Amino acid sequence: MKSLFGSPGKASGLALRMCQCLFAAASLAVMASATGFSTATSFCYLIAAMGLEFLWSFGLACLDIHALRLNKDLHNHIFLSFLVVGDWVTVILSLAAASSSAGVMILFMKDTDICTSQRSLPCNTFQISIALAFVAWFLLAISSYLALWLLATV
Repeated sequence: MKSLFGSPGKASGLALRMCQCLFAAASLAVMASATGFSTATSFCYLIAAMGLEFLWSFGLACLDIHALRLNKDLHNHIFLSFLVVGDWVTVILSLAAASSSAGVMILFMKDTDICTSQRSLPCNTFQISIALAFVAWFLLAISSYLALWLLATV
């Protein structure tokens, strides 16, 4: 059984999950605080996906804390199967939400010039939220890849 960086039940896994929580919560908070985020369905979808990613990562971070405190080994076939399925579902939803929101921002900024004609839309805030969502997705993609790799070695 391998012990990789970011493995569940290890300090590096806890750090990875906490970073996922932090970036997903930041993306969620920035997008939800922007006025006019309901102008595009993809922005609402981004809020929902980042909320799901935050809850998923927070729950697994709590499980990592529990495993670290009690010196539990989380490298069993059933747990890793659950982790792989949950991570991959969450990573696909997060990538879809971040990509669709980025597409809408390109439409707003380049194709229709809505951001220049309507100064009331906080386009910079939307961009920050989307960038944070992509960082959260990238960290989750690392975790999902590691979980799949660990499942293959168990």
